[in-house]
Amino acid sequence: MSLLEHLGTGLTNVARCWAVSRTDGVVLGFTDHDLPLEFEGLVFRADSGLSAMALQQSTGLSVDNTEAMGALSDAAISEEDVLAGRYDGAEVRAWLVNWRDVEQRQLQFRGTMGELRRSGGAFQAELRGLSEALNRPVGRIFQKPCTAVLGDARCGFGFETPGYVHEGAVTSVSEGRVFRFAGLAGFDAGWFQRGRLEIVDGTAKGLGGSVKRDLGEAGARVIELWEPVRANVADGVTVKVFAGCDKRFETCRLKFNNVLNFQGFPDIPEDDWMMVHPTLATSTSGGSRR
Repeated sequence: MSLLEHLGTGLTNVARCWAVSRTDGVVLGFTDHDLPLEFEGLVFRADSGLSAMALQQSTGLSVDNTEAMGALSDAAISEEDVLAGRYDGAEVRAWLVNWRDVEQRQLQFRGTMGELRRSGGAFQAELRGLSEALNRPVGRIFQKPCTAVLGDARCGFGFETPGYVHEGAVTSVSEGRVFRFAGLAGFDAGWFQRGRLEIVDGTAKGLGGSVKRDLGEAGARVIELWEPVRANVADGVTVKVFAGCDKRFETCRLKFNNVLNFQGFPDIPEDDWMMVHPTLATSTSGGSRR
């Protein structure tokens, strides 16, 4: 018997199940049934208090929306993980399941976790459908700086290239955003500015942020992030720091030797180029105004 035939009997044994796949590789399963269920190699916990609101679906390209609510607990979704951002952008799948025979199930929703609110020991998560990605503007931008992200498919530069990444322990951490090293021999000052720092071990493993400043201070090396890591970071933690890129053509050519993949237009004129009066131009030789 299929799930459709089971629903047609009028006397049903159905429950909802959710699988949450975080960006750090952790996959969690939840169900609103009173006993755990298991399928697709995942155990769906019944003690999380998770429940769902009505699912709004439609044909076409409009975004499917729903919400899930549950209790914050160490055994399921903890407040510390929510604050650390471990559920930001997590993939969510939702099934309608016959709990007497889990082979009778239907995937009803697939998307990502959007806004996550918490209060009174509970959380409420907005779930966004796959068509949400169509709301992002796409297309080529004509500008002097490079439009690629260092290390992405368009850039093509390997982050693990020797000389462009450092992995080691820090001597101290202040406010979750200022990391001090005993020294980073072989790396010029400012080498990691506009780069990225990732934490390798400890309670904040997998978290990190963008580098705001990279400078020397009293014989030490100080790397400061734009925003604090949203978890407890202890002194001595091991981190990986990746070289930064300021999107300039010269940087791509001299620092990364990756000029063939440069995604900007270094010779494009400035915005005021066409509005300069000849009497104000710096060059009046009759040649190119570049």
